[in-house]
Amino acid sequence: MALFDLPLDELREYRSESVEPEDFDSFWSKTLEEARGHDLDARFELVDTGLSTVRVYDVTFAGFGGHPVKGWLRLPAGATEPLPLVVEYIGYGGGRGLPHENLLWASTGRAHFMMDTRGQGSAWGAGGGTPDPVGAAPAYPGFMTRGIDAPENYYYRRVFTDAVRAVEAARSHPLTDASRTVALGASQGGGITIAVGGLVPDLTAIAPDVPFLCDYPRAATMTDRHPYREIGLYLKTHRGRTEDVLRTLSYFDGVHFASRGRAPAFFSAALEDQTCPPSTVFAAFNAWSHGEKAIEVYDFNDHEGGGPFHEAAKLDWLRSHG
Repeated sequence: MALFDLPLDELREYRSESVEPEDFDSFWSKTLEEARGHDLDARFELVDTGLSTVRVYDVTFAGFGGHPVKGWLRLPAGATEPLPLVVEYIGYGGGRGLPHENLLWASTGRAHFMMDTRGQGSAWGAGGGTPDPVGAAPAYPGFMTRGIDAPENYYYRRVFTDAVRAVEAARSHPLTDASRTVALGASQGGGITIAVGGLVPDLTAIAPDVPFLCDYPRAATMTDRHPYREIGLYLKTHRGRTEDVLRTLSYFDGVHFASRGRAPAFFSAALEDQTCPPSTVFAAFNAWSHGEKAIEVYDFNDHEGGGPFHEAAKLDWLRSHG
């Protein structure tokens, strides 16, 4: 569907109507304090991949609830000094894949940490390895309504906490430079990136591409594509629960994390994106509080966004941002 959302000049001024909870900061402070009560226990095991230019480590660390979360750490072969660090988060339904995949960032001379997403990894790609051991009240199939009965139970409370702990785990390796840490990802990975950008105060930069998990009030009523559509289908059955559901989601809305962003940011949006409508992306971008920010717009693209063209743009942008 071509240009179904607001005109670009209106997108640049758009503001979300998502209502920020009064206890947003205390909710997340308590959540992360509880997670840090568990030993991070970051373990790095070298993998025999057959690669000659990149070393890969199989990583396990303690995320939300002390639950084990997997990841890959990729380093340029021969590195002996701490390297700038890229922490990457994955799109909806995907997992960390195989150790020889995703070699771009290590090829730039950076350390690259890719976090597995708990409970996911079976919809596309080469799989994941992190279960989500937490049960939930009845939910619509998928992840968007798991635990949506209360903020304390919601699925993305666990994922966002894992994501913060992933930064801490990656920084604990002796060949990563904690003072030069960039967070990035696309779609769900972009939404997680924005959350991390609001929860970790000392990142060098963030780069969310066509981010998901932003501006729930608009997203849930504007697109009939999954994953946002999972929310509407849940409410189709659970009539009269809209206010409660939007309250839960408000604790996980990228718009509210964006207003706490303290690092330069490089977003992307696609104007024909029906999975993450451009207005929801601009809602987070416009709310991003750090003064140094930019957004690349792909006029005639759907959720694939800029693809390799945007990878090139990020490579150029990150030369001066980590």
